Amino acid sequence: MNDKVGSKTVLSYLYVCPTNKRKIMVLTDPEFESSVLISSDEGASYQKYRLAFYVLSLLFHPAEEDWALAYSHDQKLYSSLDFGRKWQLIHERVTPNRFYWSVSGLDKEPDLVHMEAHTPDGNVQYVTCRAPMCTEANRNYPFPGYIDISSLVVQDDYIFIQVPTSGRASYYVSYKRDSFIQIKLPKYSLPKDLHIVSTDEKQVFAAVQEWNQNDTYNLYLSDTRGIYFTLAMENVKTTRGIGGNQMLDLYEVAGIKGMLIANKRQDNQVKTYVTYNKGRDWRLLQAPAANLDGNEIHCILPFCSLHLQLQMSENPYLSGTISTKSSAPGIIVATGNIGTELSYNNVGMYISSDAGNSWRQIFEEEHNVWFLDKGGALIAVKQPSVPTRHLWVSFDEGRQWTQHSFSLVPLFVDGVLVEAGAENQIMTFFGHFSHRSEWQLIKIDYKSIFSRKCTDEDYETWHLHNQGEPCVMGQKQMYRKRRPGNYCMLGKDYSRILSAESCICRAHDFECDYGYERRGDGNCRPAFWFNPSTVSRSCTQGQNYLNSTGYRKVVLNNCTKGVKEMYTARKQQCPNRPPKGLLLTTKDGKLTANLGSNVTFLVHLDEGDSMRTNIQLDFGDGTAVSYSNLSWTEEGIKHVYKSAGIFRVTALADNTLGSDTTTLFLHVTCVQWSTSSFSLPS
Repeated sequence: MNDKVGSKTVLSYLYVCPTNKRKIMVLTDPEFESSVLISSDEGASYQKYRLAFYVLSLLFHPAEEDWALAYSHDQKLYSSLDFGRKWQLIHERVTPNRFYWSVSGLDKEPDLVHMEAHTPDGNVQYVTCRAPMCTEANRNYPFPGYIDISSLVVQDDYIFIQVPTSGRASYYVSYKRDSFIQIKLPKYSLPKDLHIVSTDEKQVFAAVQEWNQNDTYNLYLSDTRGIYFTLAMENVKTTRGIGGNQMLDLYEVAGIKGMLIANKRQDNQVKTYVTYNKGRDWRLLQAPAANLDGNEIHCILPFCSLHLQLQMSENPYLSGTISTKSSAPGIIVATGNIGTELSYNNVGMYISSDAGNSWRQIFEEEHNVWFLDKGGALIAVKQPSVPTRHLWVSFDEGRQWTQHSFSLVPLFVDGVLVEAGAENQIMTFFGHFSHRSEWQLIKIDYKSIFSRKCTDEDYETWHLHNQGEPCVMGQKQMYRKRRPGNYCMLGKDYSRILSAESCICRAHDFECDYGYERRGDGNCRPAFWFNPSTVSRSCTQGQNYLNSTGYRKVVLNNCTKGVKEMYTARKQQCPNRPPKGLLLTTKDGKLTANLGSNVTFLVHLDEGDSMRTNIQLDFGDGTAVSYSNLSWTEEGIKHVYKSAGIFRVTALADNTLGSDTTTLFLHVTCVQWSTSSFSLPS
């Protein structure tokens, strides 16, 4: 590349535009100069443009190929709409990795930027504006208050934030860009940490670490809007990664909707469980029937089962300890052991061809395994700690393996890049011959191992099931896959799902709704902390609300009829209720304020008709305000104190059925001035 960009140019990083692979952006090393080199012809030629800042990271727009965001070493965010030729400052203080382009289909403007920005006084806000002109006048603040640092997440249909409060953490979600609503976890949950695991199946998977947990998290699933969360599994094990971050031992199986594998810690043992309905029901994995040598394994559940390591590889060119592909549904390859609990000794490689119902051992040692030709073939290489010059290829889902030599000298394999696309059957191995040698690249064209293109006779059908139960996520699903052992190549037009027929709804298609828990008889009944008669404060007299039966259908479950009507929430009229659960806070969560500054009070009501309830606020300094309903107070109630002291601030909510009141004490102080050149007289 230096022939094209200058022999003295030192390069630091290369980015390829995700929507147009011909466009490349290369950064120079900031120790020598600050420039960007751009190419529109796949690197055949480059143009260099000087930068007034040092780039730390780039984020391309998901749809517009010429749009990019650049984050600088000094926390500034810039945008370019002409593929790096000109850059415009968006904000001067942005949190690292907490900036996002607009989401297509949700945000009205494609050039909208979501970011977590810092105010001059050190607080953090959620800010949006349009690139490239992002002046203070053009900025919007979708959430009215301050948020915790590094808490903004913009993902699919959802936006998440955490709000700084004393004691219990508060999390808020915006679904499809509606107003933010506080996330509802079970009342006994006291989270000290919350991570969004997934949002890609029309609901939110969240991992919550409770106050008494250290190396485990509880897994919660939400309704479609991401507001009401129910417990799916307790004490999911975590694994500490190379960088010190904790990774959840939870794996979403690609290509099989609703299927999860998790490692759960119980009684000082870790066991591997599988679910086919998003956590509604879990069971242990069945151990293989025989060893590699064909001898039977006498293994009885629950004392003996298969346990899998569920770590994703931190190296993107190694397969990790478990691997699946949506183009090869039902095939799971993983590192594991047979016994009463998960172990990292005496491990082997195991494969399932039927989505985890049955397993076979394929190797006695750990291997990295990749999928070729949409799962039509598997390739395996020993772990990189051992040098090798052989790879193994299987055409029958791991039943038989053929050894091939890819190097004359044994190579420490650091990774394999399997090229995508049906027309380019090339793998790239990279590694080193010794710990002192440079990297070696070996390209392998594997087209010759396939004899021909597959025809209709080369395929067979496969029915997804759960231990013989044909209805999975409310459907009978039939897949088409290549017959094991046929040396033919799948074409571009290969489709995997043949049919999906809806099933009659049964009890296992429904999980317990928010506030309900499953009892020993299998029924969902109210938890000790939940009052089913509680109606949301947004329920207004004369309108309707959905009264829960204690159940909710598993999200994306496609069952019909059957018990659906019996379990589905019923529409009822909103009753009028007296105010209850009145809460008064300041916008920044503090109980102190400076004299002469604007103090914003927030009023929240748990129960009561919000449209027919009067709100009165007495600021404690002889001033009071009154509002006809709660909607007038949504933006907060502002007040400026003109004298210092401790003020008793009282809120009163009342309607025709009753009233509720609450109080806080605010300490207003004078601003303290200090200087080293003189002192004020006493």
